[in-house]
Amino acid sequence: MCGIVGYVGKRQAAKILLDGLRKLEYRGYDSAGIAVRNGAENAQVVKTSGRLKALIEKTENGKNIRGTCGIGHTRWATHGVPSVANAHPHVSGNCAGTGNGPVESSVVGVHNGIIENYAELKAKLMSKGYSFYSETDTEVLVKLVDYYYNKYRIGPIDAINRTMVRARGSYALALMFTDYPNQIYAARKDSPLIIGKGEEESFLASDVPAILNHTRNVYYIQNHQSARIEEDRITFFDLNGDEVFLPETVIEWDAKAAEKDGFAHYMLKEIHEQSTAVRNTFNSLVRESAIHLEDFGLDQSILNGISHIDIVACGSAWHVGVTSQYVIESLTDIPVRVELASEFRYRNMPITSGTLVIVISQSGETADTLAALRKAKQAGIPVLAVVNVVGSSIAREADYVLYTLAGPEISVATTKAYSAQLIAMDLFAIQLSYSKGFITREKYSYYIEEASSLPEKIERILLDKERLQWFSSRISGQANMFFIGRGLDYSVCLEGSLKMKEISYIHSEAYAAGELKHGTISLIEDGTVVVGIMTESSVMDKTFSNMIECKARGAYLISLTSADHPVPDEGEIDFQITVPATDELFLPSLAVIPLQLLSYYTSVNRGLDVDKPRNLAKSVTVE
Repeated sequence: MCGIVGYVGKRQAAKILLDGLRKLEYRGYDSAGIAVRNGAENAQVVKTSGRLKALIEKTENGKNIRGTCGIGHTRWATHGVPSVANAHPHVSGNCAGTGNGPVESSVVGVHNGIIENYAELKAKLMSKGYSFYSETDTEVLVKLVDYYYNKYRIGPIDAINRTMVRARGSYALALMFTDYPNQIYAARKDSPLIIGKGEEESFLASDVPAILNHTRNVYYIQNHQSARIEEDRITFFDLNGDEVFLPETVIEWDAKAAEKDGFAHYMLKEIHEQSTAVRNTFNSLVRESAIHLEDFGLDQSILNGISHIDIVACGSAWHVGVTSQYVIESLTDIPVRVELASEFRYRNMPITSGTLVIVISQSGETADTLAALRKAKQAGIPVLAVVNVVGSSIAREADYVLYTLAGPEISVATTKAYSAQLIAMDLFAIQLSYSKGFITREKYSYYIEEASSLPEKIERILLDKERLQWFSSRISGQANMFFIGRGLDYSVCLEGSLKMKEISYIHSEAYAAGELKHGTISLIEDGTVVVGIMTESSVMDKTFSNMIECKARGAYLISLTSADHPVPDEGEIDFQITVPATDELFLPSLAVIPLQLLSYYTSVNRGLDVDKPRNLAKSVTVE
């Protein structure tokens, strides 16, 4: 949640900050603000409520703010309603509520995260004479830094470290001090923050896309570390204030990957990039017709020792886990349990010898998933991470890592990262099965060949998108939709339903088709849209029968099948979707594509902001 940017160098900072915030608006868009310093002058703070566009207009795209050092923020509200007073940056003084001009304040800061004991800290600061203009926990954090800085006459790093000791919760924090005009200070615990180094200039941001146009050389600051950022030098410190060394990472992504590149929305662009994401991820794991997990530490001895798997994730990544449960259990005799990370982290977890925990996350910073990983490791259970971001917290802390090569994903609703996760987990399942002797060499080669064909088949589905675009206008006025299926098809229903509800705001639910008569069918009425996923031949007739029961009660039926298993009675279906044939274990990778397109075009037809659905942010880095 929330996006942070920072710049110090020789160029004018405001335009760079605003451009960076554009790339991070998917992380929050309730309000935005920047603070810029021009040498020893007081910081100029400008804040607006609403979308970033308002801040860009207010600052004339940065032209009316001069200075070469600054920080910026785009907000997803946690403490306090979206407003100018609650927008970041916050200051240690008492009069920045309007956010429109120079501010006399010793500390100015922006923050991503949640300070759990902010009320206690606020009461203490009020007793020391501080007053507050906002409802945010961030203002408390900034003023706590100011308190230690001025009371003890210590340097910025020591003041920040004292604050980190007192503050409970999560934070990525960027600060400017009046006494240090050409420096930015940063600190981190659990919330993502990267620092980039260019030629005589330095950057910081919540995510890589914000700085890709300026540098590919970045540092991943770690928990309970702080940094002093200058145009020609970046210095890192531990909680004791001692200087520490961090390795530099070179980002491989192309800067154009974070642009729309002619598409109307990031989501549509990323839907079209799925074949590339799947192909790149496949090629990273397969060479010479064999899957090479040993490159990632998962050699045959490790795989043979697995007797139980827990897959832990949130949102769409959890849906990948549900699909993978079916695939792994179809190919092996290993029991698989799929857990929501937010539940896994808080319940008593039975420890079974031979268990492997697999965590799945696009950002590698998902708060609940990261907490689940740490709980598993504390219990002595090895963890495999499937992540998209090199150097992320989950990638660093897991025992084994499979990277998905989806590139930067900007739209809040995931598409290409989801597909890349699916292929990574499919290949893991195939190799696990072969290693443990559940499939023959011939079957192993067959599965790899089928998986290799998925990118081309995804591209074929995208050729038919105009038909889905036309049909979406028929359902854009719906109030309710239901997705039904069995087995692997049910896992596709979960993702299809989520896509529809999160970007079109149509109430949509996914149900195992066999559960309809246990209550859900009472919601079916004239015109209710029911989407039946029927790619599994063994249960296709049963799901079709459930759809006919819905039609008898007035439902409008949409079917999704594969080319080699057509609908049993086409006359009963109002709209048919067909995907290319492949092995049924891999059909979820194809079936999800038309559902993504249907959701996308429905949202467009309803006049909604596809890439920034209300109340949502891309990376959930706080509870």
